Amino acid sequence: MPIFKVQNGKLKKLNIISLNKEKNLQALLEGNLMEALELRFLASEYVTTTGGRIDSVAIDANGAPVIIEYKRNRNDNVINQALSYLKWLKTQKPAFFEKLVQDKLGREAADKIKLDWNNPRVICIAESYSKFDIDTVEVVPLRIELFKYRYYEGDVFGLERVNVGDQVEKLELAKPASDVSEAPKSSVGILRAKGTEAVQQLFDALRERVLALDENIEEKATQFYVAFRASGNFAEVHIGKNQIKIHLRPIDYEDPNGKVEKIPEGYNWTMDRRIYLGSMDELDYVLGIIEQSYKNVL
Repeated sequence: MPIFKVQNGKLKKLNIISLNKEKNLQALLEGNLMEALELRFLASEYVTTTGGRIDSVAIDANGAPVIIEYKRNRNDNVINQALSYLKWLKTQKPAFFEKLVQDKLGREAADKIKLDWNNPRVICIAESYSKFDIDTVEVVPLRIELFKYRYYEGDVFGLERVNVGDQVEKLELAKPASDVSEAPKSSVGILRAKGTEAVQQLFDALRERVLALDENIEEKATQFYVAFRASGNFAEVHIGKNQIKIHLRPIDYEDPNGKVEKIPEGYNWTMDRRIYLGSMDELDYVLGIIEQSYKNVL
């Protein structure tokens, strides 16, 4: 998508500038991982026991380890390289990663993070991808995410997720039957059933209104909540028996009724605000708050 700058009522198209070194891209993102990808940075050029170097190591808000690899042109085989590092990571013991988190973030912060060792992520960042890259990601049953970047004149940077299908579904299909049977099942229907009939109707109305904000909004059920996301989660809906609790982005809300609460530290650094919904009369107000959270991820 072309980017324009408005000058005296006229649109001036910004030209794309090539980064002359892959390291420039890496340094820019490592210094801004929380803003760009909602990740906490842990290490750069991390040396594996096999002699390889992982470009960036991070951890996400759910405690999942994240491997990030960068490439400046289409010829770099970044996906296979990242998969090799992921294979290495999965052979290690969680204690080594816990120590990495503690060394970088401190013991107090590390103690608040519950490490999700079973769901590591791979993120690849490049100007473009080949059909081979896309095909590889679509068939490999792992959490691989592709992002395209653009650097424009005027120091304008863009980062866009490449849609290559539902990785979560592929992970579920790839699990052995024993793992699937033991894992807690999650679906919108199961979570919805936790509420009374009135709360279920309230959730249905909220869900319809949230999805109507943008056709690109995605919905995902976890074990505990229904998440709504664009480039990142902007609402996590917890359905209780008699009311709905919604976790939101950490921004300053226009909230004249003072209904948005700050969640105590230690829950989640990207969703540390919450609001409650208990009746249809509150729906319009709560939706207005959710919409502010949604705009924060655009």
